[in-house]
Amino acid sequence: MSFTDIRSDGTLEECLDELNDFMGGLQRYAPTILAVAMRVHLGTLLQALLEAQQCSRPEVRDFVRELERDALQAEER
Repeated sequence: MSFTDIRSDGTLEECLDELNDFMGGLQRYAPTILAVAMRVHLGTLLQALLEAQQCSRPEVRDFVRELERDALQAEER
């Protein structure tokens, strides 16, 4: 499954809701600790997707660039 094949049948929204609930339980950690931990997990997940040939290196690069753009967009406002 590539990043462009994400279904819009509610699955993503359900996953986001569950992740939000889970993150609420991690409030005892500083945001920087959470960010680093999430980066480690995201890196591992992206590597697993590459190894399983569920996405390509260019797709991962585009995804990471988009993440950077989204994260830095708040500074531009």
